[in-house]
Amino acid sequence: MTVSTAPAPATAVAARARDVVRTYGRGESAVRALDGATVDIPAGRFTAVMGPSGSGKSTLMHALAGLDRVDAGEIRLGDTELGGLGERELTLLRRDRIGFVFQGFNLVPTLTARENILLPLTLAGRRPDPQRLDRLVTTLGLADRLRHRPAELSGGQQQRVAVARALITEPEIVFADEPTGNLDSRAAEALLGVLRRAVDDLGQTIVMVTHDPHAAAYADRVVFLADGRIAGELDAPTVPAVLSRMAGLTATTSGEGR
Repeated sequence: MTVSTAPAPATAVAARARDVVRTYGRGESAVRALDGATVDIPAGRFTAVMGPSGSGKSTLMHALAGLDRVDAGEIRLGDTELGGLGERELTLLRRDRIGFVFQGFNLVPTLTARENILLPLTLAGRRPDPQRLDRLVTTLGLADRLRHRPAELSGGQQQRVAVARALITEPEIVFADEPTGNLDSRAAEALLGVLRRAVDDLGQTIVMVTHDPHAAAYADRVVFLADGRIAGELDAPTVPAVLSRMAGLTATTSGEGR
């Protein structure tokens, strides 16, 4: 019997940053939020991004999502290099290829849950796929809430509407910025379960910025930042392992007086 020695196929990369620098302010007050950060985001996986306060994790997410331009280095979404795009091209890219879930929900208060979910398609002039919409609202437990406006929904329900809105366009990648920050523990667990199933059942790529080790443990991989640079990675994270890594990062950055 012949045993194949061919290498396993490489995991596709949904997004990547190469030697990225982002500085805010000028002169003595300048803050280098990213200082040569390099990272790959594998497709079809759930990546959490963590780091001490001021480490650059939200800045990295905003750069990868095309929400903020970088001063140096390269950002790619698939094969598209974001630095060469104009503002209109970036707007279309974010609308058509990226989904967003924010801590503050960002729902339109005058629209129903269904209208909020379909808003990206409405803005793009596209019709929804009824089967995908039905699957999303059933998975997210929103079938009986579609006619309600945000003020009539709990915080957990509002965040699930935001997740459905992010997924309805079948984006290449979803960025979630502290998505459990405004939720109680039960709603947070439910939401994290939804994000996990989106990866496992739908093949979605998700990048989540979080400070919560319990949230990070839902991910396939955690990327750690410190002082604007990648400070390590952790596959198959557990809460104790994440806490240990974060304790080490906090001690290091505190020792440097930053």
